[in-house]
Amino acid sequence: MAEETTQAQPAGSPEGAPNTAGNRGDARATRESDAAIGALAGEPKFRSRRRKRVSFLTVQKIESVDYKDVATLKRFINERGKMLSSKVTGNTAKQQRMIARAIRRAREMALLPFVVTEMTASTERSFPRPRRGDYGRDRNPEPQESSENKD
Repeated sequence: MAEETTQAQPAGSPEGAPNTAGNRGDARATRESDAAIGALAGEPKFRSRRRKRVSFLTVQKIESVDYKDVATLKRFINERGKMLSSKVTGNTAKQQRMIARAIRRAREMALLPFVVTEMTASTERSFPRPRRGDYGRDRNPEPQESSENKD
């Protein structure tokens, strides 16, 4: 009797797991079946992952960064003076904390700027950006002469 009420399990699923792939339209099951169809058609498998960036500190075998080493610290800030994230630079968490601490100290000692406001050739966007509603207006309109009382 118990055999009549149980559902048939798909191949490769555990004994106690319910069969929900067809009920909910499980995305993983759909992806796996699409990959199997693509493999049969001779299509290459899509690789969504990129290579992880390798940290500059790791490559150069730098153990510690001092706040006075401005040339190294400039590699970790962008053209506006903001710190780059570890996702961009490839630093480990420990290296990122060390870099951030050194950048903050270098800023306090005026070795690095807090904000870069001067325009360079690499920065093409004009600052400050216009406020909402200012797009059609002139910033400094010419004074208009009145046609009244012309002598």
